Amino acid sequence: MARIFSGVKPTGHLTLGNYLGAVRRWVEVDQHRAEALFSVVDLHALTVEHDPARVRRLSRQAATLLLAAGLDPERCTLFAQSHVDEHARLSYVLECTATDGELRRMIQYKEKGARARAAGESVRLSLLTYPVLMAADILAYRTDEVPVGEDQTQHVELARDLAVRFNQRYGQTFTVPRATRPAVAARVMDLQDPMSKMGKSHESGAGIVYLLDEADVVRRKVMRAVTDSGREVSYDREGSPGVANLLDILAACSGGNPEELAGVYESYGSLKRDAAEAVVELLRPVRERHAELAADPGYVDEVLREGAARARAVARPVVDQAYRAIGLLEAVPAPEGVVG
Repeated sequence: MARIFSGVKPTGHLTLGNYLGAVRRWVEVDQHRAEALFSVVDLHALTVEHDPARVRRLSRQAATLLLAAGLDPERCTLFAQSHVDEHARLSYVLECTATDGELRRMIQYKEKGARARAAGESVRLSLLTYPVLMAADILAYRTDEVPVGEDQTQHVELARDLAVRFNQRYGQTFTVPRATRPAVAARVMDLQDPMSKMGKSHESGAGIVYLLDEADVVRRKVMRAVTDSGREVSYDREGSPGVANLLDILAACSGGNPEELAGVYESYGSLKRDAAEAVVELLRPVRERHAELAADPGYVDEVLREGAARARAVARPVVDQAYRAIGLLEAVPAPEGVVG
């Protein structure tokens, strides 16, 4: 059975884009067809300025939402990244395998670094090295497949390069993973800026549908979505990105085809109304189940505790092997009965 690893970063509230682009596939497909590990990758949230209490709160919310969306702890492994030390252990070893040049070529580092400098903020070293930590997330489990969006494909390519380089230099240790992308709705765009991805941490939430938005809030955001200067409802990502985004969303929610749906509508208003209702109905059971789980935090804690134990059991032998391969002394346990 193939092994899958993917994760969500708790830097903001999970969105419709996260759900349609990744989480729904994890729930409906990946956890059933493979040995699947899903992580709230909280260490990655520390690469930028952050409020510690907010990171903890968003980490719990993300785990709860993943369960509410339908991840089944009996079928997959769900855990917090920081609860499994092997991620950090392996990250340093892979930093000793990566090069400064290949990390500075990472597109997200360039973009996020430029934004931080423009805002007068310092750029943390972890922003440069976090693709190596992401590689450690993947390689620690001898992952075969990594379901990611287009913006993360470059990081999976780095993980592949590091796995091949390490294996060639120090002996066969890691599986070389491959990125997989869902064919439909892999990239949901901002309702107010349809040329930009619907991200978790946009300054204004006007164009973002969050999974926990109330139904009336969802309707208002969709009805206020930017469309285009023309009147014809057509599926044209380049010429009419706003309308195309609404058609993509409606198609993803209803199981339709965006090009075929375009022929059904004669006005933007009717398209928006149907898209809004489709999103409301799609998210209703997720919100309801989230409320139930949020009222039982002990259950979520237990899922994360058991998930971390299972993840650790998989990752530790791999990371121990990597330590031996690269030349580190193996720790010798104290004789039985001796403390320290």
